Amino acid sequence: MVLVCAAKLSPLSLQNYVSLASQTSTTAFASSFLFNTQNLHLLPLVLCHAKKKLSFVDQILDYIEGGPKLRKWYGAPDPLPKDSTISEDDDDDYLEDEVRDAVLVTDGDSEMGQMVILSLIVKRTRVKALVKDKRVALEAFGSYVESIAGDTSDTRFLKKALRGVRTIICPNEGFLSSFVGSLQGIQHVIFLSQLSVYNDRSGIQSLLKSNAKKLAEQDESALKASGIPYTIIRTGVLKDTPGGKQGFTFDEGCAASGSLSKEDAAFVCVAALECVPQTGFIFEVANGENKVSDWKECLAGLMEKAT
Repeated sequence: MVLVCAAKLSPLSLQNYVSLASQTSTTAFASSFLFNTQNLHLLPLVLCHAKKKLSFVDQILDYIEGGPKLRKWYGAPDPLPKDSTISEDDDDDYLEDEVRDAVLVTDGDSEMGQMVILSLIVKRTRVKALVKDKRVALEAFGSYVESIAGDTSDTRFLKKALRGVRTIICPNEGFLSSFVGSLQGIQHVIFLSQLSVYNDRSGIQSLLKSNAKKLAEQDESALKASGIPYTIIRTGVLKDTPGGKQGFTFDEGCAASGSLSKEDAAFVCVAALECVPQTGFIFEVANGENKVSDWKECLAGLMEKAT
């Protein structure tokens, strides 16, 4: 297993990202991970061979946090043993007054799901994720994420998945319309929607995206009728371009005509955690000229303008 080792890292902020890709891993999670590096300075990189295998996220966070010896100083958990698994037979007792401090990411093994998850990890948020393959997710994310696999149409499974969850982030369409009625206790739902993009399509592109458009419409409608405080982030076309390099625009119509870096989209989802509306909040965003220094203030201003 080949690792890229950085000789020196400086303190981090959450404005820019660097994408890393593991060229040797065969897991579905190895394609794209990002972490914040606005003030990151790398001396020449050295390729080295690791005798002990750590998950890719563990490798990133070792460097972010100054190395594995400083994990406990930063409050990060130790990596799980190679054969560690999360028991499916956890206590099923449900506590109505339980502490809800986790963020659940749906579709956690999708590209956007991965980006949102790692943004949350860097922010030291307690993360749960719905995934297709729990063992693969454990290999990728280690102890930083409580990965959950199962049938979301099973009420008992969904109840267990939502245990301790305060906020749900849906990076893709298709989840909310089927399960929004079962989200008791959830205090905030964030939905990354491309409905504006789908509505702007015509011809063959419209046909190709017709199912996605239908799902996005159903998800938005279900969320609006749920009674749960929600934030719908309508983005421009999502692009595989580096995040943190451009500014933003929130003008009406920008989602239909503009584009947004996927890394920036993940960052905006996490930023929306700090601004919970009383009922519902919908805004458009695409890359533009405006630099945002305070996202909480920016979103609060957009929310006030929308009311």
